[in-house]
Amino acid sequence: MTAQRIDLYSDTHTKPTPAMRRAMAEAEVGDEQQFEDPTVNKLCAMAADLMGKEAAVFLPSGTMCNQIAFRVHCRPGDEIILDYTAHPINAESGGPSALAMAQTRALHTERGIFTADQVRDAIRPSRRHSPSSRVLSVENTTNAGGGSVWPIEDIAAVTAVAREHGMATHMDGARLLNAVVEGGTSAREYGQYFDSLWLDLSKGLGCPIGGVLAGSAEFIDQAWRFKQLLGGAMRQAGIIAAAGVYALEHHVERLAEDHENARAFSRAIAQIPGIRLIFDRCETNLVFFDVAETGLDAAEVEKRLRARGVRIGAMGPTRMRAVTHLDINAEQLGEAADILRDVIA
Repeated sequence: MTAQRIDLYSDTHTKPTPAMRRAMAEAEVGDEQQFEDPTVNKLCAMAADLMGKEAAVFLPSGTMCNQIAFRVHCRPGDEIILDYTAHPINAESGGPSALAMAQTRALHTERGIFTADQVRDAIRPSRRHSPSSRVLSVENTTNAGGGSVWPIEDIAAVTAVAREHGMATHMDGARLLNAVVEGGTSAREYGQYFDSLWLDLSKGLGCPIGGVLAGSAEFIDQAWRFKQLLGGAMRQAGIIAAAGVYALEHHVERLAEDHENARAFSRAIAQIPGIRLIFDRCETNLVFFDVAETGLDAAEVEKRLRARGVRIGAMGPTRMRAVTHLDINAEQLGEAADILRDVIA
């Protein structure tokens, strides 16, 4: 198989930098389950402060962050309101129904950002025949929405409706810090509107693993119970938590470079005959485009690109997604655009 020199499949494919690896190798560790790992404790304190919450818990994945939050907030038969493209609906193996015993109610949008009126219309009447509308979940940035950043005024509006109806509010922060860097709204300001929220370490921040879920002290105490139940508790986890500490100290502001690179790449490929950008603007580090007018399908374009050492994911019959990250520079993106032009010519 041809080596993938330019990997634009996902920002989850980042590798730890040499400095991050050194921090991991030198990390002070202890028993994480007993709260005796100083590096894990430091990461959780940093993340809780960043998001403006009382406490936080280090978890192996963002999916576990979402699922534990839903498990804490929901009772069997409850309902979670979220966008139809949201990760918990499409990429978490049916977790809400299997683990929280809750169903989902999908809102249809163009960029993953719904309105207060949509939330109001989706909330169930209070009667014994209906599931209880229990949680409103927001994804920021919106993945399938092209990496769109939620404006803080929209966050305030949709969460206000949820609170009026006694619902819990949750933010899926898989790319929260991309939103912070691009939109200028701090994670703490976003956090004031949510009972729970988390940030991912293994995407743009470049860590090999992990996410940090934050909320009130009571919420995190309950989250720990489900962390144990799901097998997410660890031992000397400071080795991987050290990567998160390093990333929060060194890799946040540089996310702006990924956004600029993505915009430059989107402009370059928009000039290729047959390529159509799916969204009219590129806000952060995700570039979605359609290849239908080339006469090829996405799987074939992906195959041809991989044969030339470039990896871009097929996200549907003719839809593709390129993701910029810290392992990709502007020169590589220019080369990737040239190769894309060649393989469809």
